[in-house]
Amino acid sequence: MHASFTTTLKIGSALAHQHIKTSWRGGYILLSLGFLFIAIILLPFGVGAELLLLQKIAPGLLWVALLMTLLLSLEHLFQSDKEDGSFDQLFLLPIAPELAIAAKLVGHFIAMIVPLLIAIPLAGVLLNLAPAQLPPLWLAMLAGAPALTFLGGLGAALSLTSKGGALLTTLLLMPFYVPIIIIGVFAEGGDPIPLLILASISLAACLLTPFAMIAVLRPPLLHGVAYKDKENENE
Repeated sequence: MHASFTTTLKIGSALAHQHIKTSWRGGYILLSLGFLFIAIILLPFGVGAELLLLQKIAPGLLWVALLMTLLLSLEHLFQSDKEDGSFDQLFLLPIAPELAIAAKLVGHFIAMIVPLLIAIPLAGVLLNLAPAQLPPLWLAMLAGAPALTFLGGLGAALSLTSKGGALLTTLLLMPFYVPIIIIGVFAEGGDPIPLLILASISLAACLLTPFAMIAVLRPPLLHGVAYKDKENENE
C-alpha cells in the first residue's frame, strides 16, 4: 500500500535529515573539505609556477578535485547502513524503495556536495582563476553535481554487493564521469548549451538511477530473506 504524498514527503525528509546528521557526526564533511583543499594545493605543483597556464587549466583542475572528493565520500554512502542493519529497513517503509534511496542521495548531496560547491570560489582563487570565469564554472558544477551524486550512488550500490569496494566504484563510474567533466569544462566559457546538457543529464540521473540501484540492491536482500526462511523451516 502506497503512502500519501504528505507521508512520503515526511519520510523522505526524515531520511535525508538522518543522512545529513550522520555525515556531520562522522566528520565526513570536514574530511571532504580538507581533501578538496589539499588536492587544490598539490595539483599546481605538477604544473609549475606558470600562472597563465594554471589559470587556463584551473577549471579542469577544479572539476577533477570535485570528482576525487566526491569519490572519497561515496564509500560511506551505504556502508554504515549495511553494517547496522538499517539498510534493509528502507525496503520495509510505506513508500517506494526508489523514493527512499533518492531521499538518502538528496541528503548526501546537501551534506557533502553543497559545502564543496560553497568552497569552490575560494579554491578558484587559490588556482588563480579569473573572476569572470568563476560564475559560469560554478553554475556548471551546480548543474552537473546532481548527476555526479546519483551516478555515484549507483556505483556505491554496485560495490556494496561485490568485494571490489572503493576501487570498483571508481572503475565503474569513470566512463560516466568523464563526459560530464568534459562538458563542464566547455561550460566555463559562458555558453548556455553545455549548462542545458548538464542539467538534462542530472535530471535523467535523478529520475533513473534510483530504479537501477533498487534493481542492484534488492536481490541480496531477497536472498537474505529466503535464507532466513529456509533456516526457520529447518528448525
